[in-house]
Formats: sequence, C-alpha cells, structure tokens
Amino acid sequence: MTEFMRTVEDGVMRLVINRPEAMNALSRDIMNGLSDALEEAARTPAIGCVVVRGAGDKAFCAGGDVKAMAAGGRNADWTVEMKIADLRSRMRISELLHDMPKPTIAMLNGVAAGAGLSIALAADMRFAAKSARMTTAFARIGFSGDFGSHYFLHKLVGTAKARELYFTSEVLDSAAMEKLGLANRVIDDATLDAETMAFARKLAAGPRIGWWHAKRNMKVAEEGTLSHALDMEAAGMIMTSLTEDHQNAAKAFAEKRPAVFKGR
Repeated sequence: MTEFMRTVEDGVMRLVINRPEAMNALSRDIMNGLSDALEEAARTPAIGCVVVRGAGDKAFCAGGDVKAMAAGGRNADWTVEMKIADLRSRMRISELLHDMPKPTIAMLNGVAAGAGLSIALAADMRFAAKSARMTTAFARIGFSGDFGSHYFLHKLVGTAKARELYFTSEVLDSAAMEKLGLANRVIDDATLDAETMAFARKLAAGPRIGWWHAKRNMKVAEEGTLSHALDMEAAGMIMTSLTEDHQNAAKAFAEKRPAVFKGR
C-alpha cells in the first residue's frame, strides 16, 4: 500500500497521509512525500491551494511512529549533530505549509497528535470534523515537541494556554478546538471532505498573486515591526494594482458580474 498520495484537480493539490492502520503515523516515506509535494506546490503556478488530510476516519495524523521509535536501531551510529540535522530537514514540511505563497488547509478528519498536531497548526486554516480531536501528546512519551508546535500554538491560543496544553497533553474535542481558535470550521463528519474541497477550489480560483502578497504580509506581521508590515502592505497593494487580475476584477465589479482570475 502506498503510504502517501497526491492528486491535483481544479488547481487544488490534495495530499493524503495513508497509514490508517497506524493512525496515519509519520514514516520517513510519508515525510519525504509530503516535503517533495509541498515543494512542487510552492513553485507551480497552476496549483492555487493545498489540502492535507489523513486516510480513513480515525486520524489526521497521530504524529511520529512511536512503535518504530521504541524498536530503535535506525541511525544508531549517527552523532547527535547528525540526528538533529536530519530531524530539522524533515521539519521543512511545516515551513512549506506556513510560508508557501498560496493558501493551505489541514482537513482534520480525526485525531491530530504530536507532530500531526504541529503539521495541522502549520497550515493556514484547519477544517475539523465534529469527531476530530487534538493533543500535544509529546509529554506522554517524554518528548519536548517538534515540527513548529511551540511557534504556532502560542500564536493561536496565547502563551499561558499553550504551556498548559504542553504540560498536560489535554485532549481537545472539536468544540474546544473551535472555541480556542484552533479550528476555523467544525463540520459534520459526513460532509467534511466535500465542504473542505469546495472551499479549496474557491480559493484556487481566486487571485493567486493577491494570495502571494497576503501571505507574505502575514509573515511580516507575525515576525516584524508595524513599520515593516506597513511597508510591505503598501508595496503589495501597488504591485497587485498593476496585475491583469486586478484590472479585470475591478471591471467585473463595476459591471456586476463574477471576476475570473488567471494568476497574472
């Protein structure tokens, strides 16, 4: 069975972690597949949105493969520095989801735990099934946490709540996720896939150059000063005003008809 699947349709790249028998725990093949696919999405103009989900209806991703960790043996002869560099390279997945110049959505069809939670938080948005659950989980096996969860969690829920969730590994249901701002939408399990993909197709059909500038501005707003954010916003507005997409959309607005965006 293929552990990772990717398809592209209507401008949406759909990525599926396909180990339902293992709660979609991350294998090296899955991480390599995710990283390669996200790199492709980031550089391909024809792709306007990315959706990541887990196979089946039990888990989005339960994080690292704890059974494989317990078995040990892999890279036993590596130095600590080599192991750190290897793990850091795999965390590129979170950077790509967060930084690529197009919208990304984590479709939470079940449990998101550990690194699975981190990957979900790295996406721009999270659409969750009513049966979905979230937990940091790292403390349960004596880990500190990876794939950017410390960075993303405190920005979404505040530093005090983030620390609590780390220290307790509390399991959050979909109602709690929505209340804390960890889920953008909570959707009936039966319609989660259809509603999420419909939303993704709508984004993919939108102003892709505008999305590029908007995501860059968001990154500056998260990490820089107000002055820098204003500088970037001013530049982005002028640059997008010069695009064919803007000019056609403005004309469509004046004529009271839907705009058609072409990414140029």
